[in-house]
Amino acid sequence: PKPGEFLAFSAVCTHAGCTVQFVKANEQFACPCHGSIYSAVTGDVIQGPAPSPLPAIHIVESSGKLYVTD
Repeated sequence: PKPGEFLAFSAVCTHAGCTVQFVKANEQFACPCHGSIYSAVTGDVIQGPAPSPLPAIHIVESSGKLYVTD
């Protein structure tokens, strides 16, 4: 979202467990199985049937490298 800040979300749709795809033109994640759409900025559901947002994955930067944390 801005220099030095990083976002990541699970790629597993919260509706049926399919793998979502990034749609750069819309800054969204789309599920090919049932049409759910998520914001790539917040992970929130834009269009269902997904019942909940994509879970966030926490990332930290250290010495120019990115690491996933719990």
